[in-house]
Amino acid sequence: MRIVFMGTPDFASACLEKLLQTEHEIVAVYTQPDRPSGRGNKLTPSAVKQVALQANLPVYQPLKARASEVVDELAALHPDVIIVVAYGQILPQAILDIPKYGCLNVHGSILPKYRGAAPIHWAILNGDRETGVTIMQMDAGMDTGAMLAVATESIDDEDTTATLYERLKALGARLLVEILPKLAAGELTAVPQDNAQATYTTLIKRDMEKIDLNTSAVAIHNKVRAISGAFVLNCAGEPLKIWKTTPDNTGWSGQIGEVVHVDKRGFVLATGQGCLRILEVQPANRKRMSAADFANGSKLTVGYIFK
Repeated sequence: MRIVFMGTPDFASACLEKLLQTEHEIVAVYTQPDRPSGRGNKLTPSAVKQVALQANLPVYQPLKARASEVVDELAALHPDVIIVVAYGQILPQAILDIPKYGCLNVHGSILPKYRGAAPIHWAILNGDRETGVTIMQMDAGMDTGAMLAVATESIDDEDTTATLYERLKALGARLLVEILPKLAAGELTAVPQDNAQATYTTLIKRDMEKIDLNTSAVAIHNKVRAISGAFVLNCAGEPLKIWKTTPDNTGWSGQIGEVVHVDKRGFVLATGQGCLRILEVQPANRKRMSAADFANGSKLTVGYIFK
């Protein structure tokens, strides 16, 4: 098949790498323009562009994919299928109509759950036990196209967004190359999504980072797993990032935010529901460390109350 690939981040580059191991012809790669990155704000190519250049593939980086010249450019490539993975731009109907087999999208959830951005973060944040990858036939909506294939993945208690991301990235790439021969042979059945069951996600924003100790230990643990290192507690007037936690069912009790136990593993906080063991932290302007080292260095004792 003649394939045009459209994607930008690392999640998408895994699919491109997998496609390069097949006999399909990748006629062009579309990705977002290089963006400033790092301390020097140096223009940095996307993960997809880096893979494409290493494979000597033609790379296109239009500012607006819906521009008429881009539509004409894509049509001139005569792709059998356009594969879209976290490209970062909404495609107009004029592009969706170009390929013989349409445009396929690889999405990191079991649709119609978690349409939109950050589906992996939200699966962890909500404490889900299972998620997966969906490959859909794209339409003009936001992740509303009919589903061509689904693969599931369990979520462990200690999974973080990072660990789950790696597994879903590999799962999506495998599923994509598995279905392409079936697509060409007409062996796939497009299953419409149940819009009544749809949920939508948003990007994770800074205002979501603060821990609310009034919530449950499980909810806080899920937040820390979803956005590791992003959550702060007020400790002696300074922010304290929390990198690793686990709910503690030992039976300690105290007022919300109170340190109820300190030992060689770290310390335990009382929350709005249950207790939470803090295992790894990062004080302001310092490196990550074990919660035990932090407790020792700051002389943290039972009875101290985090706000």
